[in-house]
Amino acid sequence: MLDLSSLYRRGMLGITERAWVNRLFTQHPVGRRLATRFVAGEGLDDAIAVASALNRRGISVSMDHLGEHVHDAGTAAEALADYMACLDQIEAGHLDGNVSVKLTQLGLAVDPSIARDALEKLAKRAAGSGTTVTVDMEESMWTEATIELYEDVQQRFGNLGIALQAYLHRTVDDLVRVMPLGGHVRLCKGAYVEPPEVAVQEKGQVVIQFRRLLAMLMAEPATYPAIATHDDELIRDTYARARVRDGSFEFQMLYGVRPALQQEIIERGHRLRVYVPYGSQWYPYLTRRMAERPANLALFLRAVVGK
Repeated sequence: MLDLSSLYRRGMLGITERAWVNRLFTQHPVGRRLATRFVAGEGLDDAIAVASALNRRGISVSMDHLGEHVHDAGTAAEALADYMACLDQIEAGHLDGNVSVKLTQLGLAVDPSIARDALEKLAKRAAGSGTTVTVDMEESMWTEATIELYEDVQQRFGNLGIALQAYLHRTVDDLVRVMPLGGHVRLCKGAYVEPPEVAVQEKGQVVIQFRRLLAMLMAEPATYPAIATHDDELIRDTYARARVRDGSFEFQMLYGVRPALQQEIIERGHRLRVYVPYGSQWYPYLTRRMAERPANLALFLRAVVGK
């Protein structure tokens, strides 16, 4: 049975797929202003400025040039070039940061070999800059292909990480599968609408699954845990497990979400990495943020009525 939070998320994502809602956000000044709350800007220079400001506060960054579901090789090549430019700027600016990539943006749906070649190039360039690449997880139809490609490239380069979504039934097995490869694992709840046979539906059950995976990940010395959550209970659970890691883990949070909590984590002496998205393709990302938290929708509604 779906709980209220799951119903809200499904309903919100369904509404935002409608063309008139898309226009409201992407063409109305209020919608674009809300996007700047969660997106660093449309250009790389905007993202570098935000990343530099976060670094000055002692916060690491993971930069993502927004885009996904590319269906031609030319657009995939452009995405690769964008990420290579981002890595160049990370090195030139001596930033404490890495990049996060979606394999469908790098051509996975066109030809897996295109995405593999792109990820190899990014891993090599990141190694030259002394940083890493995180492979984001997308809808469940891409999970197996993403993990297979990650395994291949990580075994040869060793400076990748991967995101795993706690709500998928398969994730316990996936975590066991990737932990021996080292690197970092970003553990998150999951942001896509999936059917019951694929993913846990109730919020409470997702939290239980997250805690199980958290315990496994924090107990594995070969892997660097990246705990990606804004949930107070799960953050307290992570605080409680912090001693066994002796500082060798980090929290990850989203740009613009719960800044006071981000500051608390820093003040407690824990590492924090903030996910900094940028680019013109911000609407799908924004809709997922609004579907996650009713408070984010409230920001938009207040702005519409001028309050």
